[in-house]
Amino acid sequence: MPARKSATPNRAFKVADQIQRDLTQLIARELKDPRVGMVTIQAVEVTPDYAHAKVFFSLLKGNPEETQVGLNQAAGFLRAGLFKRLHIHTVPTLHFQFDRTTERAADMNALIAQAVASRSKNED
Repeated sequence: MPARKSATPNRAFKVADQIQRDLTQLIARELKDPRVGMVTIQAVEVTPDYAHAKVFFSLLKGNPEETQVGLNQAAGFLRAGLFKRLHIHTVPTLHFQFDRTTERAADMNALIAQAVASRSKNED
């Protein structure tokens, strides 16, 4: 009987989701780096061999570059925390990247509001 091929991607999504939840708790409760402020983990992408994970984060306020440096320097500490929480053979190496999606969405909303305002002025 052939193995189910759809189980592997589903497992990768589950592992990524669990990493996202655990990292959110670790950063909020145990990370004491002053460079890392109000961070929200947006998404986690895990490689098929679980060796690496890209962690996309957004920031409520502060410097994104400084926060990214702080998170990447704390990646070993966070990975050790994941070792205690996850029950998988290989815990991935973490690579943090700033997610600019929320900034782009705010810019698009501003452009739309500006277009609607100029359109209503033209109609008057």
